[in-house]
This record gives sequence, structure tokens and C-alpha cells, in this order.
Amino acid sequence: MRVVDPILDRAGLERKLATTPYHVDRERAHIWIIDPDVCLQCERQQCIVCCPAACYTPLPDGRVKFSYEGCVECGTCRIVCYEFRNIAWTYPRGGFGVQYRYG
Repeated sequence: MRVVDPILDRAGLERKLATTPYHVDRERAHIWIIDPDVCLQCERQQCIVCCPAACYTPLPDGRVKFSYEGCVECGTCRIVCYEFRNIAWTYPRGGFGVQYRYG
């Protein structure tokens, strides 16, 4: 029997994220990339590989696209963007954002 490392099991993570309710605020993003051109200076672009919800996508021109609609508000991207501090974050408005049921 093959044991799958839960950290490396992307499909398992996707299944768990799919059960977490999230109410998208179409009028106001609560997290965003401050200046997309700054991402061109970042060699590692750690936000792409570290975001557990896969909200960051590399673009062909070297910039990074961010989709806040699936953000689980963990703060990982703000931690890994320590060199440029190019991620802005505010609390979602009441009734919006991720809603955790356990813990």
C-alpha cells in the first residue's frame, strides 16, 4: 500500500478546500499585489509555490497573477514576500471571505 504524504497530496488539498465555504466580495478584493511590476524583480516568486489555495499564477511575461476569490486568508504569501513586501491585505468585509467550520 502506497502512503501519500498529505503535504504533497494536491488532490487531497483541493478536496478539502472545496468543502470550505467562501463568499466572494466582487466589489472589493481584500488582498492584492501592490505593484505587479515588482514581481519581475523577484527571482524565486515563492508566492506561486507556497500558496496552499494556488491563488498565484505565473504569467509568461514574468509577472504574477493573483486571484483573491479562493484565498483562505492564511497569510503565507505575506510571509514569503518578505524581500519586496508587495502583498497588501485587509480583513474582508462582514459576511465575505472564507468561513472555517472547525477549529
